[in-house]
Amino acid sequence: MDIALGQLKLAADAETNLAQITASAEQAAASGARMLVVPEGLTARDSADPYAGANHPQSLDGPLVSGIRAVSARLGLAIAGSLHTPVPGARVANTGFIVDGGELVACYRKIHLYDAFSARESRHVQPGVDEPPVVEIDGLPIGLMICYDLRFPETARSLAVRGAQLIVMPAAWAAGPLKEMHWQVLAMARAVENTVYLAACSEVSSVNIGRSLLVDPLGVVVAAAGTGPELLIGHVDPGALARARTVLPVLANREYRDPQLRSAGGHRGPA
Repeated sequence: MDIALGQLKLAADAETNLAQITASAEQAAASGARMLVVPEGLTARDSADPYAGANHPQSLDGPLVSGIRAVSARLGLAIAGSLHTPVPGARVANTGFIVDGGELVACYRKIHLYDAFSARESRHVQPGVDEPPVVEIDGLPIGLMICYDLRFPETARSLAVRGAQLIVMPAAWAAGPLKEMHWQVLAMARAVENTVYLAACSEVSSVNIGRSLLVDPLGVVVAAAGTGPELLIGHVDPGALARARTVLPVLANREYRDPQLRSAGGHRGPA
């Protein structure tokens, strides 16, 4: 499967962002990609207000996702991203989604909120409570997580033990000291420690780094973007993943069993 990462500089309105997503989707489909990942917070972005999207929430049946579903149906392209959605109370949810064939096939409310480096996402966003989903597209199990989830290894591990071979991650990774290094090192670690492909797509702006990347199951960055808007395309090879899991069977060898990381698999040596 070829996967595209649409590294966008998002605007302060959903209509402009839908137009950008549509253009990226058309370019991705023309290049032979089967899936497109776009950034986090698609309803609105403003460099002067990191929580602009929280002030412009839309439901999953609103015009933005409905437009993305129409693009998906027209192009035969799966699309993953995130937007802020209304929930009861004063805050909103940061909701990831995957659409395919015009249908919403997965959604996930971000669990880990970015309360770090002086940011306080939890002031505006209510955390999710359900574990992130795994869905199959063309026989490939795909997991979904969002941005700050990358810093919590349990998130990716929970997807891997439930069968994910590719993890897609919309993000808006904030710039700052060491942040680009953290982004790449953590993406490589999440991929190799779970022997999965990881497709991480960050928004690019004066406050977010871009640097979207695709990492293979042995932790090798196989495609990487720069610091401007661009479409990045890479290949996900189930055969390479199977070979990686043969030479590096960390999922089969693991002994630690947190009850939250549900799996009947694994291996135990002699007593």
